Amino acid sequence: MDARRAIIMVGIAVVSYLLIMQWDKDYSKTPSSVAEQSATSNTESLNTTADSMALPDVQSDGSDVPVIESDELMTDSTPLQAVNQLIAVETDVLRLKIDPRGGDIVYAALKAYPQALGEKNNPFVLLEQNSLRTYIAQSGLVGKNGLDKNGARPQYRVEKTEFSLADGKNELVIPMQVTVEGVKVTKLFKLQRGKYLIDVGYQIHNQSETVWQANFYGQFKRDKSEDPSQMGGMGMASYLGAAVTLPSENYKKIDFDDMEEGAFDGDYKKKVEGGWVAFLQHYFLGAWVPAENVGHTYNARKALGHYIAGYYDSPIVVAPGMQGETFTSLYLGPKDQDRLADIAEHLDLTVDYGWLWWVAQPLFWLLTLMHSLVGNWGWAIIMLTILVKLAFFPLSAASYRSMANMRRVAPKLTALREQHGDDRQKLSQEMMALYKKEKINPLGGCLPILVQMPVFIALYWVLMESVELRQAPFMFWLEDLSLKDPYFVLPLIMGASMFVQMQLNPTPPDPMQAKVMKIMPIMFTVFFLFFPAGLVLYWVVNNLLSIAQQYYITRKIEKEAAA
Repeated sequence: MDARRAIIMVGIAVVSYLLIMQWDKDYSKTPSSVAEQSATSNTESLNTTADSMALPDVQSDGSDVPVIESDELMTDSTPLQAVNQLIAVETDVLRLKIDPRGGDIVYAALKAYPQALGEKNNPFVLLEQNSLRTYIAQSGLVGKNGLDKNGARPQYRVEKTEFSLADGKNELVIPMQVTVEGVKVTKLFKLQRGKYLIDVGYQIHNQSETVWQANFYGQFKRDKSEDPSQMGGMGMASYLGAAVTLPSENYKKIDFDDMEEGAFDGDYKKKVEGGWVAFLQHYFLGAWVPAENVGHTYNARKALGHYIAGYYDSPIVVAPGMQGETFTSLYLGPKDQDRLADIAEHLDLTVDYGWLWWVAQPLFWLLTLMHSLVGNWGWAIIMLTILVKLAFFPLSAASYRSMANMRRVAPKLTALREQHGDDRQKLSQEMMALYKKEKINPLGGCLPILVQMPVFIALYWVLMESVELRQAPFMFWLEDLSLKDPYFVLPLIMGASMFVQMQLNPTPPDPMQAKVMKIMPIMFTVFFLFFPAGLVLYWVVNNLLSIAQQYYITRKIEKEAAA
């Protein structure tokens, strides 16, 4: 009978595994499929003329640019030579598309970060404007003589429609020009080799007879579409939304609900000296970083169905016959802590480890140190797990000793329940007397584990937020530690190790609690099926080390008791 039951259970397990594999194949949203959809939409979008990408909803219903003054837009006194296609820009790390109407960056791809593993020539798309998603970086001039207001955008002239960083050159400059009533405005984009930071600015040559003034603004416009870089399946998701740095708060999140409700200072505005404003997603971000030691008005709001996060400056004033300029920085790239810390103060906090950042930062430092030694993020995770386990070795040992002693006196506890089962007060008194006699703390097995929980949670966020682990291979079939195990081998090993660990623990006195403890390995296995492989690897190694330590301590105490 037992053999037949075992065969049936094995058959059920195999069938369940095959069903999960087929379900994952049929319904899982893989990075490749998302990349194909995005690439198709991008092709349709980028082949569209600049006129059709000029945000007609803005022109018909109002404006999504900052409104500072209500003067009428100046008219162009010279006929424009409109460019009816997007301007293509390419460096060694960035691929951009700029709309000549307004000069917005409507497409940005990161060449060093493939959309999916094995697709080196298909870079991850950070900014795009198509049927799937709207997420663009806008900049312009508003105010008294501004070119961008009342829903209208200036049509810039360019000398060519394709720019690329030449071999041996370290800088690429894209100039765009428009002349309005004797004022020559040149919008410039400056890109550097190996950098994701772009200088965006204006040069003003006032050839008119009146004073010219306008306010520079930079902002991100996004819809509420899903994060295309969030491919981790089940589990906690990374933050998607805006963030700013303020004098009172180094890192303040402004989510979509805040922008809808006007929670950002009610009037959606805060004036800050220096600072930055960013739009965050898993692994990547866009950030406007204006000049330091100058006041900037940051704002976040919802306008015409889109979510806006940006800033504008005090007016640039240019006297007749004079010239003036203003520049800012735009970052479009990965959440690289070292890179972000060099760009602006507190910008590295966008790598969000939550309230346990003070634990997570040392763990990340250790993880990168281990990687520098072994050159593989999988082995780095294993080494980090061992170091964490060694740090908590005394606490774990105390916990396992307590559980081993509880297991040793389990027959006596069972006898007490049989003797005083109907008298709960008497049973409690006798149990406490037994614990005192045997020098056992019934909570001793729980408290050390609770102390370690902050470290486990912090490490979870380190592994989740680190762009360094994106598409990082380990060995064998594990080609990307940031995605789930494609064959669910690690989660099954984790479940088996958890089951073994449960066998080493004392049986709970309550029958219902005992049943729950037996089900827990199955529940956790289901949860971990869709967790990133790097996280599951950590739990597997931690469980195996815990089993070895607990087995040694339990056997030692049982031998001492038998002697």
